[in-house]
Amino acid sequence: MPLKTRILTLIVILSNVCGNLALSLGMKAKVAAEVAPTALLYVRAFFSPMVLLGVTLLIVWMLSRMALMSWADLSYVLPITSIGYVLSALAGKLFLAEQISNRRWMGTLLIVAGSVLVSLTQPKTQTQQEAKT
Repeated sequence: MPLKTRILTLIVILSNVCGNLALSLGMKAKVAAEVAPTALLYVRAFFSPMVLLGVTLLIVWMLSRMALMSWADLSYVLPITSIGYVLSALAGKLFLAEQISNRRWMGTLLIVAGSVLVSLTQPKTQTQQEAKT
């Protein structure tokens, strides 16, 4: 894989994990304590700094993922970026004090194994220019 693809893959993964973590932290701080959340409460929560950070990072995630899909095979992009699920579980455990069952950790390890297998393979797809020659 070219270096630019590897760097963009890292940006996709980290912006997804950090964006979801910031969004979760912000929403829990603003909405979780409310007995009956209202639409207005969600609108106000949207403008909290942590929620705005999360939304911004998730926009970065979407744009960088779109670029990555234009450079790399879908069969590479989806499995390799699924490592974000593992990092999200770790972030939930470390920063949100979430309880993660052994079964969920086993599923997380399966994702890691699949990501490793995918990262060790070479892309087989030819570019349109290569296919014409």
